[in-house]
Amino acid sequence: MAALRKFLDYLYIAAGALAAICLVAILVLIVAQMVARWSGGVFPGAASYAGYAMAGASFLAFANALNRGAHIRVSILLNALPAGPKRLLEVWCFALAAAVAWYFTYYAYWFVYWSWKFKEVSQDQDATALWIPQSVMVVGGGLLAIALTDNLLHVIFKGNHRITRDTVDEGFEV
Repeated sequence: MAALRKFLDYLYIAAGALAAICLVAILVLIVAQMVARWSGGVFPGAASYAGYAMAGASFLAFANALNRGAHIRVSILLNALPAGPKRLLEVWCFALAAAVAWYFTYYAYWFVYWSWKFKEVSQDQDATALWIPQSVMVVGGGLLAIALTDNLLHVIFKGNHRITRDTVDEGFEV
């Protein structure tokens, strides 16, 4: 189990690092497009590539953000409940969220499959095969589903979730 735990933690961190790389790619693409305009040139498809990188950054960051407490969780009710009902409510919340994430990932997979099968391409100047940027949506959704299931199992078997609070959030407590 320790090896699986280590692998999952590495997977979440790696996805977060890839999301950060996507953000840097957005910056590079926008600067390259600006330089092209200033020099009288054209960078066709830069806006589309930046959009793909933004989607990649969003979806790849989901699992890492969940485990670092960066997702919005309304904890007012949870903090007001005693331990037993709190645990049941957390199980229900994680189970529902995991089910929705797995549902999304399943249908996102088929969305990508049919884009690949029909050889769909972007309508912009880049004419990118759409299954390529759409695949990141499946990977990110799958990682989020795994992270939610991981937290669900942790609540069921250990009694608490694995979500930690960022130190930035802790600095603003009153």
